[in-house]
Amino acid sequence: METRKVQVTGGSTYTVSLPKDWATENDVSAGSVVEFHSEEDILLLSPKSDEEREEGSIEIDGLEGDQLTRAVMTMYVSGFDVINFEAARVTAGQRRTIREATQGLVGLEVIEETGERVVLQDLLDSSELSVHNAITRMRLVSLTMLSDAVTALLEDDDELAHDVIERDDDVDRLWYMVSRVFRTVLRNPAAATEIGFPRETVFDYQSSARQLERIADHATKIANIALEIGPVGESVAEVLSDLQTAAVTVPETAMDALLEDDPDEAVALATEARADLPDIDERARDVDDVIRDLDDPELAQSLGLVVDSLSRTADYGGNIAESALQKAAPSP
Repeated sequence: METRKVQVTGGSTYTVSLPKDWATENDVSAGSVVEFHSEEDILLLSPKSDEEREEGSIEIDGLEGDQLTRAVMTMYVSGFDVINFEAARVTAGQRRTIREATQGLVGLEVIEETGERVVLQDLLDSSELSVHNAITRMRLVSLTMLSDAVTALLEDDDELAHDVIERDDDVDRLWYMVSRVFRTVLRNPAAATEIGFPRETVFDYQSSARQLERIADHATKIANIALEIGPVGESVAEVLSDLQTAAVTVPETAMDALLEDDPDEAVALATEARADLPDIDERARDVDDVIRDLDDPELAQSLGLVVDSLSRTADYGGNIAESALQKAAPSP
């Protein structure tokens, strides 16, 4: 850390010198333009970039299937606005994989294809992406998925189970978008101003979005189990339904706390959510006892996985409550 003394020039203008090493490393010299970003009592300075859009390239020779899909996701989440996928020869399979991966990402489109490269571009700027709306939508979809997955299991409704599985793509799409905005805000202080939230809030939203994405994954897991097994007995159905209702209240209340503007109310809601966790753990143990008495060991094992997913859902809600408490805490 270096310190500088503030000077006054012209009787009314405050000036401060820049560290030479930093200026040299960032190509700042006499006549360069820099940007200032105010965050309460902090003033951030960065060189003004001549490039309006961040562009990145990646070699994809030999990359196929999941590896190539992961490369697309990684470049998108990293915050590149233009992404070049280059190879000595881009195969038809690689093109298909890139296009399919692009369809699952908000704002990303194929803008150029040649024999040696495929170019993607993000057609939305950060100011058009609402992290608040995204996480609110994730909450609605993921928790509805969980409820529908249990309903599909208890009512042996394969059509509803398939619908739950398909909705997981919507949650993943929103999760990648939130992660992209988060990394953009970390890298570019101006992005936080455009988005309208402090970077700490974006961090809390991103952390909570991760928990909602996991809840959606467990809903998908339950839906797949529903497709594999037949109807369950009435006594098991009743306790599983009760457990699902209790478990989902934790992330619901925790999300209320996260999105609450009043700090005192947010703390009260987050504390309420966390206080429900011991009761849900006890309920889960009681349901496990009922399942162990079943005559069908394979059915009991499958239903045990459902209980585990519901219990984890409550735990993820507890994690959201922790983020809400951090968001509501006073700044030092």
